[in-house]
Amino acid sequence: MNLGLSDHSLAVRVDRPDEAFSVPDGASDRFARVALDVPLTQLGASLFDYRVPPGLAAVVAVGSWVVVPWGRGRRVGLVAELAGRSEIEPARVKPLSAVLADAPALPPPWFDLLRFCADYYHRGLGEVALPAIPKLLRTPPAARARGSAFARARDRFAPPGTRPASQPPPLNDAQRAALEALQAVDGFAVHLLHGITGSGKTEVYLHWLERVLARDERGQVLLLVPEIALTPQLAVQVAARFPAHRVAVLHSDLADGERAAHWLAAVEGRARVVIGTRLAVLAPLPALAAIVVDEEHDASYKQQEGVRYSARDLAIVAASQRKVPIVLGSATPSLESWHAARRGRYRLLALPERVGGARLPALSRIDLRGRTLRQQLAPESIDAIEAALSRGEQALVFINRRGYAPVLACESCGWLSRCSECSAYRVLHRVAAERGSRPVRYRLVCHHCSAEQSVPRTCPDCGNVDLSALGRGTQRLEEGLAELFPGRRIARLDRDVARARGAAQKVIDAAHAGEVDILVGTQMLAKGHDFRRLTVVVVVDSDGGLFSSDFRAPERMFATLMQVAGRAGRDPQRGG
Repeated sequence: MNLGLSDHSLAVRVDRPDEAFSVPDGASDRFARVALDVPLTQLGASLFDYRVPPGLAAVVAVGSWVVVPWGRGRRVGLVAELAGRSEIEPARVKPLSAVLADAPALPPPWFDLLRFCADYYHRGLGEVALPAIPKLLRTPPAARARGSAFARARDRFAPPGTRPASQPPPLNDAQRAALEALQAVDGFAVHLLHGITGSGKTEVYLHWLERVLARDERGQVLLLVPEIALTPQLAVQVAARFPAHRVAVLHSDLADGERAAHWLAAVEGRARVVIGTRLAVLAPLPALAAIVVDEEHDASYKQQEGVRYSARDLAIVAASQRKVPIVLGSATPSLESWHAARRGRYRLLALPERVGGARLPALSRIDLRGRTLRQQLAPESIDAIEAALSRGEQALVFINRRGYAPVLACESCGWLSRCSECSAYRVLHRVAAERGSRPVRYRLVCHHCSAEQSVPRTCPDCGNVDLSALGRGTQRLEEGLAELFPGRRIARLDRDVARARGAAQKVIDAAHAGEVDILVGTQMLAKGHDFRRLTVVVVVDSDGGLFSSDFRAPERMFATLMQVAGRAGRDPQRGG
């Protein structure tokens, strides 16, 4: 996506004592304590001491990007502290190799957030700081090739072609009341915007951020969303609403050069609106003025590997440290946020009605006990889908389980496809590129540890050839729907589809354009999307979320059901 970041050179100049990165071993009374992305073996040893050589003393400061020797190679690190002495024997302290002089200055408040994160989650400062920086920027420079890489990244961007919106939609009474409450606050405050699905929370965000940007000519705003798939449509919407401001998008699916360009635009203050997933909360914005966390309840804000931070919680900490307001928005707030609002710690703002007079969809529960199903679906579900399609509308079939079937089983001895590497079951996946394009192949994949294997021809325990796929996933539902509704356009969206760059957005764009009749998917379709022709949602195995050891399982199941149901009936002309 071209968002107008083309007018700034991204080349990096390296200040160094000589061309070989060598430094004189002369005495120095200054030491740099450097944060590096390395695992630490003991608590507290989060920084590494390096001697500042005389040739670099004038350019090394707190926040400097430096190249340091590490083992037989070099690493990029950040100077977190400067000291006049080191607890390490001076002869053992190695000198800095270089300073990346053209790297952006990192604002001191960013280090405050990093220190909180490192302390709270018991990780080294470098383990927090360096992964938050795009890989292209934290790789030691290799001669002049680095500059050409940045030049190529710069050339990716052109001025946005989106025309400015003629006029934002008018706000209803509840939206205006929420906006007035937000405008009345100066400084840190946490607002919980509780709006039902389709109530226009995004419009409240945009009206408020418009006023924040107008009030502070240098101010930057951060807008967090839980899923990568939600960023493109929001970026287009924001770029149309704020044509005078650059928009940076930060998430892990961007190419290295593209992510580096957007990150630099944000860090240098050229991008005044930053949209991103959880990793964007650690972007060092120099002029942060407001934060929005959309779908604040979503579990995707919790990092599940490395530093296991909660982006929502860090956003609140950042807002507190920077003394700026923050809005947490959701149709199904987390219990902790709801509790904080009820106790007065957060300010509760309500949007109780859908915009334009649209109605909430009617919910029906179907008891499947003793029922005959067709392709895993109840007759009532099939009839509802058929009725919607006959009216030229869309349907969504939701199941929170990707793959073809959750487990492969032996009908004779009861063997199950348990993972040999962990305690989970390996899920049966269809791995052919497209059904019908070539003989369909299957593999068993563990969703917990990613181990995989080919499907055995016979039972590993008893040799029986009758192996059955138990249960259903998105792939099996897609296959069954194609048989139930021949000739209809069916599209699937789950993490397997989204692995291919741009594939998720292609499905979403096709749905918006009316090129899809039936959507099949997981959580990626359950939130944030506004499909105007969608009128029927079928949730398969809706009680499956209760069978979990997670104490939040009932809360998350309720949130998922309300969110996915809220995709239906959003067009007031079509009804709910």
